[in-house]
Amino acid sequence: MADVVVSKTNLFSSCHHHHQHISVFPKTWNQSSLSFSSKTDFHGKRIGLQQLRRPLPSARDPPQFQAINSQLQAPGFRIGKAHRWWEKGIQPNMKEVTSAQDLVDSLSNAGDKLVVLDFFSPGCGGCKALHPKICQFADMNPDVQFLQVNYEEHKSMCYSLNVHVLPFFRFYRGAHGRVCSFSCTNATIKKFKDALAKHKPERCSLGPTKGLEEKELLALSANKDLKFTYTPKQVEFVPAKASEEMIVAAPSRSNSESLPLPSTTLKSGQISEERNMVSAGR
Repeated sequence: MADVVVSKTNLFSSCHHHHQHISVFPKTWNQSSLSFSSKTDFHGKRIGLQQLRRPLPSARDPPQFQAINSQLQAPGFRIGKAHRWWEKGIQPNMKEVTSAQDLVDSLSNAGDKLVVLDFFSPGCGGCKALHPKICQFADMNPDVQFLQVNYEEHKSMCYSLNVHVLPFFRFYRGAHGRVCSFSCTNATIKKFKDALAKHKPERCSLGPTKGLEEKELLALSANKDLKFTYTPKQVEFVPAKASEEMIVAAPSRSNSESLPLPSTTLKSGQISEERNMVSAGR
């Protein structure tokens, strides 16, 4: 064990000399590794601790310390970053959503491509168990876009989208917008397979890409926690042509309300006159 050298003279003289330093360190360490500054009186007062520095390797250090010091001094030494479970197995067609604007833009720019929204939480055991399966589906379907939404980081946005159950999925396709939504786990993974097989076939949808529904866009823009603005689409009023305004449809009549035919009956006086003429032989 390395000896610790403490100068008694310096310890007591620090009470009178404010600019002297007290150094406590092993003999084999560099003196700049650890030092105390006694700029104030030592009795009951605070002692400033200077910044610690890595001790320089010495030949008198034990072999295990020399090996550690040599590794720390190596220029390429660094501690590796551990991947989080939702970052493992990520495919090129998988992307994590960063904001509400990013979500809206990703859906709008997808065109006729099928888009799968994957809502997950880092603390959700079902999400963690299902993640490898989702990565396999993404690998087998490179033409499908998978968007991951971290519930913990975008909790306010998920509330606006009425997502309260995890893991949760929503499928979007072109002008049709949202085609289905459901929650599933490893036990009910058949839901995901069936939805993927049903909505994946190539087809051309007429009209622009819909993405989120109008009420969802309004809910996101009304959320004060989100930096998202949306202007509702105004329906233009097209006036009718003058020729169309002049046409008035005639009311339909039932059989009972049909127009009366011209009457062929005679009045009572004419009937009596004809009878008299017949009886007279005219």
